[in-house]
Amino acid sequence: MPLGGKSFHMRGFEESEVTLQRIEAIRALREQGIEPYGNRYDRTHSTAEAVALYRATVDPGAEKRETDSVKVAGRILSLRVMGKAAFGDLHDLEGSIQVYLKRDDLPEGVYNGLVKGLALGDIVGVEGPVFQTKTGEVSIHARSVTLLSKVINNLPPLKETEEPDGSIRRHYQFSDLELRYRQRYLDMILNRDVRESFRKRSRMVRIIRREMDRLGYLEVETPMMHHIAGGAAARPFITHHNALDLDLFLRIAPELHLKRLLVGGMEAVYEINRNFRNEGISIKHNPEFTMLEAYKAYGNRDTVMELTERLIATAVEELFESTKVTYQGVELDFARPWKRVTMLESIRQVTGLEVDIHEPVADLLRKAASVGLDLGPAETPGKIINTLFEEKVEPSLIQPTFVMDYPTEISPLARQRGDDPAWVERFELFIYGRELANGFTELNDPAEQYRRFEEQLLEREAGDEEAHEMDLDYVNALRCGMPPAGGVGIGIDRLAMILTDSPSIRDVILFPLLRPKE
Repeated sequence: MPLGGKSFHMRGFEESEVTLQRIEAIRALREQGIEPYGNRYDRTHSTAEAVALYRATVDPGAEKRETDSVKVAGRILSLRVMGKAAFGDLHDLEGSIQVYLKRDDLPEGVYNGLVKGLALGDIVGVEGPVFQTKTGEVSIHARSVTLLSKVINNLPPLKETEEPDGSIRRHYQFSDLELRYRQRYLDMILNRDVRESFRKRSRMVRIIRREMDRLGYLEVETPMMHHIAGGAAARPFITHHNALDLDLFLRIAPELHLKRLLVGGMEAVYEINRNFRNEGISIKHNPEFTMLEAYKAYGNRDTVMELTERLIATAVEELFESTKVTYQGVELDFARPWKRVTMLESIRQVTGLEVDIHEPVADLLRKAASVGLDLGPAETPGKIINTLFEEKVEPSLIQPTFVMDYPTEISPLARQRGDDPAWVERFELFIYGRELANGFTELNDPAEQYRRFEEQLLEREAGDEEAHEMDLDYVNALRCGMPPAGGVGIGIDRLAMILTDSPSIRDVILFPLLRPKE
């Protein structure tokens, strides 16, 4: 039954006086034969295109001072009704344009029956020529108005503030972060910069995908439900398959499936994928997030390090027409080549400590204590050095920096260095003190991979819930022969944060996970 009448009630909503009046207005519109929720509307121009059309085709000195008729659709976000005429601001994805609605220039009854009853937020289609008012504002002189969607909820009132340059900025006071994340649709209606951030994110992903295609990488899709949670050190989400009566894990990484494809003969593959990790939430972490993972047969760490640099630098240069980006007030320079430093070198540069993975644990603990890190006696050399790096070095890595060579014990899927098996050929990319990418030369020795999995099982038994499980099928794949390869994962959300100047990862995820309201 169509919505209408004061008695209509949607369970779960506490109607205000305003919303009740709008429900009544919907009923009244239908009685006049006006459908409040319209069908298809064939636009000829966006608001930006309509403005551009006027500026490109109308000569201010000519006799004709308006364009041919255009059809534009969008949301009315301000409205001033003055007797026999009204002015409204119509907003769409591309911008906004003023609409001039004169009673005598509209079909009979439309002005009094429809225009006077418009509410802020109503979606309408407007048809008419584009002209310029005496105050110099490009506007549409409406000859017809079509109601496409009637708003019921009350939007915050439009505010106007004067900028330092004298211009007037129209905006909404909608700054409740939790409400913005819960009702992203309202956030995007009222905050154009939010819409622009997500458009920029989309363009960023298109650039990356285009570059991967140019380089000959094949985009693939791998399972999101796994028998074994693998490919990264993280706690998984668990789900249940009813038909098979089988517990499964939402993937924490697609790595092991992508490398199976290298075994199968694919030589360069990538996936832009959703991953799920049952961990904490912060400005840098969301349980559901997007990664690019790519693997190149016959390559190594340096192959994918160069790929990472190329992808990100290209996205920056195309989006900003510059190598420089300002993030949270800090200028970041993405001009290539980026800084490269080993983990041990970075620790020495920042803390002054000379550490070595082969020195006694007691000596490493003493050195860590000298810079304020009190670690337990059960720590291993590799973990002590990694903690030193994470706590003391990471925050200082502001400009794009590749940190290379990581302890083998924290890198169960990476190939060891030929000169020292305590280290692996691995890198992480840091920008603004945050990890954005992780890559390495892939381990393709099945016996060594099996040994590493066994070590991870011991760590799980000792209480490390993030340690890797034994994946016999993956080892079996390696027994069929995997070519030497380089692999990398790039955090799409964290990169989007930097390129949209967003302080929180929730600002670049359309619908971030939140605890439901009671």
